[in-house]
Amino acid sequence: MTAQLDVLTVGYAEDRVAGTVVAIRDGDLVIVVDPGMVASRRLILDPLRDLGVAAGEVTDVVFSHHHPDHTLNAALFTNARFHDIQAIYHDDVWLDREYHGDVSHLSESVRLMRTPGHSAEDVSTVVETDRGLIVCTHLWWTKDGPAEDPFAPDREVLRESRAKVLDLRPALVVPGHGEPFTPTAGTVR
Repeated sequence: MTAQLDVLTVGYAEDRVAGTVVAIRDGDLVIVVDPGMVASRRLILDPLRDLGVAAGEVTDVVFSHHHPDHTLNAALFTNARFHDIQAIYHDDVWLDREYHGDVSHLSESVRLMRTPGHSAEDVSTVVETDRGLIVCTHLWWTKDGPAEDPFAPDREVLRESRAKVLDLRPALVVPGHGEPFTPTAGTVR
């Protein structure tokens, strides 16, 4: 079984900032990744509606990390469980996340992978789709980098996590603030 992944809105980081927001549908799960800053909440809600999904039907929200440009609109999803590197949160329940190595499964087709780099608490969402493996991550802001992430606390850790993602041979990488891209030999490490 494979999941369906749709980019709801493509982010940017220039004189203004917006995060790339993704929807993943896998069986009974409807997951939104990084519902952060956007010019209008309609840029998240309208594409979801076009997929036949109401905000109240979103079952899970994943935060790649806890910067506001990736979390600001989480409250749109009132019925969802929330996931980060550490735990699963729902209403007043906090469940520590279980990992097998660096991986924690949300379903057979969707897993979270520890990928520190942009921050020490980064997690990437790894999705098996009919188009191949897709990784939603903030290890890259856009396909072009930046090579030197200005927020990365440790450049070597960032490089190691980028290599770990590229070693998966993803068909696509969905970066934190740009269009999905197909990694090549020239992809910034």
